Amino acid sequence: MDASIDNLLNTMNSFFLIALPYIALVVCIIGTIWRYRQTKFKVSSLSSQFLEGRTLFWGSVPFHWGILVLFLGHLVGFVFPRGVLLWNSHPVRLIIIEISAFIFALAVLVGLLNLIYRRLTNPKVIVVTNKMDVFILLLLLLLVVSGLWVAYFFRWGSSWFASVITPYLRSIFMLQPDISAVSAFPWVVKLHMISAYFLVMIIPFSRLVHFLVLPLDYIWRPYQQVYWNWNRKDIRKAGSAWADKRPKNN
Repeated sequence: MDASIDNLLNTMNSFFLIALPYIALVVCIIGTIWRYRQTKFKVSSLSSQFLEGRTLFWGSVPFHWGILVLFLGHLVGFVFPRGVLLWNSHPVRLIIIEISAFIFALAVLVGLLNLIYRRLTNPKVIVVTNKMDVFILLLLLLLVVSGLWVAYFFRWGSSWFASVITPYLRSIFMLQPDISAVSAFPWVVKLHMISAYFLVMIIPFSRLVHFLVLPLDYIWRPYQQVYWNWNRKDIRKAGSAWADKRPKNN
């Protein structure tokens, strides 16, 4: 019985920690290329923000800023693991980075819960919501909650990420997967990693693909002037200040 359980665990580890990352990367790359070639005019960075104002603020702002900081933090740990370990060699600096990361993760959770509430309760947003939107939000919730769980119960994650996770991820990219260390991780750590792999895999088939289409042309496009006047009587007057204003397209 013990041998069969061990074999099952080894098989699951091999699939989720070796096969799944490659599947996720291949599907993400091919799916993104296919979607752009087939529906490139439908891939944009536009959102449903025009459907709602103030309520969206407390969802979108903490979520996006928190996600950005956490992503950059993981990226730094992957690219500069020795630098992270050197920084963490001082207890005060280690505590600072751990608390900061946890605070930003909480911000992501607060923002995500607000986005889920908005997506499921606002009639105008419900109309433009599909099943993939709901699935993405729930998957993100699983990713964030499991990450907070790991950060709280398995502390000093920035250090063991740099010393254990980074070598594992690099072995994946080098096509020489080595799961000897990560296979011994608790199930919740693996769940956090697996949810991230699934998130990468479904990017091309969801609204998440919009982050690949950044509005960089805003930086160098000609400026635009917008004139607002809701008084229709003034607009119709030939001698009004608005009479010589005409719409211009850059």
